[in-house]
Amino acid sequence: MALYEMRTYTLKVGAMAEAVKLYQGFGFPALQKGGQDKKLIGYFQADTGTINQLVHLWKFDDDADRRAHWVAVYANGDFVDGFAVKFRPLVMTQEVKLLHAAPWGPHP
Repeated sequence: MALYEMRTYTLKVGAMAEAVKLYQGFGFPALQKGGQDKKLIGYFQADTGTINQLVHLWKFDDDADRRAHWVAVYANGDFVDGFAVKFRPLVMTQEVKLLHAAPWGPHP
């Protein structure tokens, strides 16, 4: 059964433009170069409710697949050194939720 991971980053007020620039210029290209973008369903920006948030949704085969993915991401020097060290100071909080698809309805 597939496992979904939703990562929500709440950024400091005023940091969204810099975060977007970092993701576009360094973060996502580093994931693509390393092949770690294949499990990504999408990135989203909050527009209502709690704003200043970036949300990632990932789909994995199971927990072992998820763990192997994150090991590969954090072994990706372009991602860690070129993106993460610049992105982390913009983050106030990070929330990670693991989700299982309901047995009805469409699944991404």
